[in-house]
Amino acid sequence: MQTNYGDIEFGFYPSVAPKTVDHIFKLVRLGCYNTNHFFRVDKGFVAQVADVVGGRSAPLNEEQRVLAQKTIVGEFSDVKHVRGILSMGRYSDPDSAQSSFSVLLGDAPHLDGQYAIFGKLTKGDETLRKLEQLPTKKEGIFVMPTERITILSSYYYDTEMEICEQDRSLLKRRLAASAIEIERQRMKCFP
Repeated sequence: MQTNYGDIEFGFYPSVAPKTVDHIFKLVRLGCYNTNHFFRVDKGFVAQVADVVGGRSAPLNEEQRVLAQKTIVGEFSDVKHVRGILSMGRYSDPDSAQSSFSVLLGDAPHLDGQYAIFGKLTKGDETLRKLEQLPTKKEGIFVMPTERITILSSYYYDTEMEICEQDRSLLKRRLAASAIEIERQRMKCFP
């Protein structure tokens, strides 16, 4: 995610929460998080991304709206809520998560087993530290930044595919080099 305060990169846990990861991937692929924001930044606790239905500054198209309104079954695990973990937001119904999620800014054992963990921060801790330093105001139970923390864009890439592409590129170069060598050897034997 590219924000107006810096970039944040996440890795996902498809073996821990496959339905949640699939849902988040679909939201990202459709650009649903673009123009959304972090509506909550509670220092040492969470930075929470708003539901895309009400959090974006750009309107959703019909395909985005339909996907964003889907709820996900709660995929609770033994993974602990520690700094950097991604955890789905939800209402009191354990199966009510849609698109809001939190990045943990500290350890929160009281959330363990109650919220679906689906990934972890892999890069961008310095961005989270910047967010934690922003001025906030309290509204009900939420500690909210006084300035909008906009998600300018979001995208995904498959690290396994990226590695495969690198291997494929290397193999192509080796194949081309060996074809040149074979041709050189052939020319030496059959002038």
